[in-house]
Amino acid sequence: MSLTSPRSGDAAKVTLISIQAKKQQHQPITCLTAYDYATSRLVDQAGIDMILVGDSLAMVVLGYENTLPITMEEMLHHVRAVRRGVKRALLIADMPYASYHLDEKTAVKNAARFVKDGGAEAVKIEGGEKRVGLVHRLLDAEVPVMGHIGLTPQSVHMMSGYRVQGKTITAIERLMRDAVALDRAGVFSIVLEGIPREVAAMVTEEVGCATIGIGAGPECDGQVLVIHDLINLTDRQPAKFVRQYGDATALIANAVAQFKTDVESKGFPADNESYHLPQEVQATLETIRERKRAMSR
Repeated sequence: MSLTSPRSGDAAKVTLISIQAKKQQHQPITCLTAYDYATSRLVDQAGIDMILVGDSLAMVVLGYENTLPITMEEMLHHVRAVRRGVKRALLIADMPYASYHLDEKTAVKNAARFVKDGGAEAVKIEGGEKRVGLVHRLLDAEVPVMGHIGLTPQSVHMMSGYRVQGKTITAIERLMRDAVALDRAGVFSIVLEGIPREVAAMVTEEVGCATIGIGAGPECDGQVLVIHDLINLTDRQPAKFVRQYGDATALIANAVAQFKTDVESKGFPADNESYHLPQEVQATLETIRERKRAMSR
């Protein structure tokens, strides 16, 4: 184990302790999803605190209708790729549907695979009070846990679609119980998705762990977005809470269209984009070709 400090000029590695420190110091926490080496490298270099390999990759990368079909093997494949691109951010793996719902022994085994085989530093699970026992088992296995309550996409059928949660007194009380139960169980953070701003503010004030909002208002300790929503690289209508900071769809579409035009007009590749023979080899080759032409006359 190395106890040395980061080299001068190196950004400090984000850890559970530094995330908790940001909560206590009221410093906003940034989190984005990433699903491959190229994207995770850029996100990490931008200084984002936490990178989540979300099961949203089922929809935005693999083209599934929702998050439910994605498998452990598919998730692991992408976690490994992201791990290679991340140097500083805290890397979190989303546990897919049915990887932790059936029994706790299987859940712990799957979570350990994300850490041991995938290089993740934490896992995320959906659900509140009913996940407390599992949180304890995961922590006993030395796997840090991020909770997720509110609109939980893996419960899409139970919720009859993607609907804002916590809009009644009864629903608010349930959310508060879920948040407090997870916090007491030892999660280092909780994703609050699709809940009223006022409720998220109450949760954030009540719990000691960091709250990460997505469609939960600005009072959360941090915010997360799906990278494909952030840069408009999806064919789905963005949710109300999404702010687009770039247009990758237009960038890629225009670049591909221009490539097609250049190839068809023989404008690509140009001479300076081509390799050439050394002059002496070219001269010898031309002599040989001239002899062949003369013989064929």
